[in-house]
Amino acid sequence: MSQPVPTTTNLADRPSGQIDRRGLLKWGTLGVGGLTLPQVLRAEQGKPAAKRQHSVILLHMRGGPSQLDTWDMKPQAPIEYRGEFDPISTAVPDIQICELLPQTAAIMDKWSIVRSVQHPADYGDVSHPRGNQVVFTGYPPGPNDMQNSYPSVGSVVARQLQHLDRSMLAHVLMPRMLPGAGAAYLGQQYEPFVTDAPSAARGQPFAVPNLSSLPEMSGRMADRRRLLTALDGLRRDADRNGMMEAMDAYHQQAWELVTGNRVREAFDLDAEPAAVRERYGYPPKYVPRSIGAGNNPGWNQRLLLARRLVEAGVRLVTLEIGWWDTHEDNFFALKNCFLPMWDQCYSALIEDLAQRGLLETTLVLAYGEHGRTPRINRSAGRDHWMSAFSAALAGGGVQGGRVVGSTDSKAETVAHNPKYPQDLLATIYRHLGVDTNLSYNDHAGRPHPVLPSGHPIDELF
Repeated sequence: MSQPVPTTTNLADRPSGQIDRRGLLKWGTLGVGGLTLPQVLRAEQGKPAAKRQHSVILLHMRGGPSQLDTWDMKPQAPIEYRGEFDPISTAVPDIQICELLPQTAAIMDKWSIVRSVQHPADYGDVSHPRGNQVVFTGYPPGPNDMQNSYPSVGSVVARQLQHLDRSMLAHVLMPRMLPGAGAAYLGQQYEPFVTDAPSAARGQPFAVPNLSSLPEMSGRMADRRRLLTALDGLRRDADRNGMMEAMDAYHQQAWELVTGNRVREAFDLDAEPAAVRERYGYPPKYVPRSIGAGNNPGWNQRLLLARRLVEAGVRLVTLEIGWWDTHEDNFFALKNCFLPMWDQCYSALIEDLAQRGLLETTLVLAYGEHGRTPRINRSAGRDHWMSAFSAALAGGGVQGGRVVGSTDSKAETVAHNPKYPQDLLATIYRHLGVDTNLSYNDHAGRPHPVLPSGHPIDELF
């Protein structure tokens, strides 16, 4: 089956990605990671390079944080709705958020809240993978919740913007592949670069496995999880055999993307001063039982790495910030783990970007795939809720200290100015300069626009 092409653009044919070691060295084709390909680079010759690039950090609060216990508190609601926490004032008059977020409250002038996000009613039940599909693609979930039927925001960004900086990754996903994050019919070359990197504990080095180890380079080379590895040895072999000189400019660009020092240096989190790493914080020593041993929320240091990546030129960094699926012991988990850690690293990220002059060009968004039930369940938890949830946005021209939309007295439904995941995606795309009117053909040759609906949230700007 041939790879799809945009309906408005003619591109060179893409390779199948099924090459062995000899084929890689003979042709210099880096379909292994799909970050960029000689054919794509050749087709995009002559496109202007970017100046100071716009970037996005997407903090995907996987599992869905409770809107009532974070950014849309309802202190006047009955106790079975409002919960255990009290609101506190922020740096902006008339805006209050949870008492467990004091550092975030202190910089309220640098970020804003959208309190009226909801899922389209006709999209049906929004489980975690189904919700991920919507928030990453803007399209309704397909028949397989775990597999993309439409391209994710990261794949669209890579498809349209990789040529603007051919020596740096366009999209990085940390720490693991997520439902909804795939490339679908755009093809393997636009899958995200996945770090598979756990968050380092205090005093421990940070390592990205996909930059340092690969058991072998043989067989199919399209597995994204086996990307940057054994590169130094391959590069020495290529130089010794004179292959680098034999490659044309486009092959060499593709080679440099995964063998050059620029990418490797961007991931070198240990180059950061100890004081900076301390400001972002480290994973907690104690993880509430209800969260589960496999979901240790060690994402502090990943936010610091996200700053390094956008500083180096990555266009979109997506971080899994989870697991906020608090069906049980919601208040215990939020108080003893999630909210204090979020408060520290989120405020650190916004202040760090601002101090480095990066906040103006870096849009930071934080939200989950849905909200949580306003009424507390019998296990002191909150369940899935698609009718109302919140999002936090900062940077990229967003004016801090604003609240867009509102919910009713119990945060059950949107009362004013409804917004949808498609609107959040449209805001991302506009900031990055992605053409949402462009369509791509699926495997059956049917064209689909980048977004089926949605408008940027202009009230924030």
